[in-house]
Amino acid sequence: MIEVNELTKRYGSKTAVEQLSFTVRPGQVTGFLGPNGAGKSTTLRMILGLDAPTTGVATVSGIPFHHHSRGMRHVGALLDAGQVHGGRSAASHLSALARSNGIARHRVDEVLSEVGLAEAATRRIGGFSLGMKQRLGIATTLLGDPPVLLFDEPINGMDPEGVLWVRQLFRRLATEGRTVFLSSHLMSEMENTADQLVVIGRGRLIAAESVRDFAARGTRRSVVVGAPRAAELAAVLTAAGASVEPEGVVGAEKLVVTGLPADRIGALAFESGIPLDELTTRAASLEAAFMELTADSLEYMAGQPR
Repeated sequence: MIEVNELTKRYGSKTAVEQLSFTVRPGQVTGFLGPNGAGKSTTLRMILGLDAPTTGVATVSGIPFHHHSRGMRHVGALLDAGQVHGGRSAASHLSALARSNGIARHRVDEVLSEVGLAEAATRRIGGFSLGMKQRLGIATTLLGDPPVLLFDEPINGMDPEGVLWVRQLFRRLATEGRTVFLSSHLMSEMENTADQLVVIGRGRLIAAESVRDFAARGTRRSVVVGAPRAAELAAVLTAAGASVEPEGVVGAEKLVVTGLPADRIGALAFESGIPLDELTTRAASLEAAFMELTADSLEYMAGQPR
């Protein structure tokens, strides 16, 4: 379990994290979301003892991480897959970490096989693709067979097969009763992988709840409208104050409408003599809810600091 209690981090006059409290529980995947500059990386670094908090405390299994001897047996962490010595091989890199943490040598071969790098074990890391480095980083987190795992943007550079593999791995680790804490900007991955969310903005907590509950807080539900005279209907709905976009390719006979409820759309179509083939309300997505609920916490908007 990870517990963050009233955590604050200041860099001079800049407050990166402010009075942040949340709990990440075992047996589930918890996603960590926030706009750029929200304080996610700083929070992860404080949990791992890489940065000292100004005030507050973060604990892993009840104590600060630096109090754990042979830390890789307690926490596996991937913060930056590029932070490895390019001249070493994958096997030598993991072997050095295993020796320093009292981990049996056979674990090196096991985790390299698990992440699909067995055949690249003796290759120099400097020649790895980003996706391969991500796999090596994940192998590092698994090396000590820890109960707690933290990942920061772990699927950057992964191909579709790799993304699916990572998603299944995280679900399996949680099913085994481990604590899995995952930071990512990809909403689709959070929807497919996470059970719970911790959402922050400008260093403060916005939400700590299930993915479903957070998505349901979004108010901008959309309506899918099918009409053989879609362009004509789009003009009518836009004039009534709606936002209208084509569903799929431009010229399609389906529209995605926000800003008007389905009954009002139906009435406007009837008044204009435009027949409808479909009128379906679509629940707010995680991405839509995130954009709406973090709008006031954006560090940058349209390329300009706020």
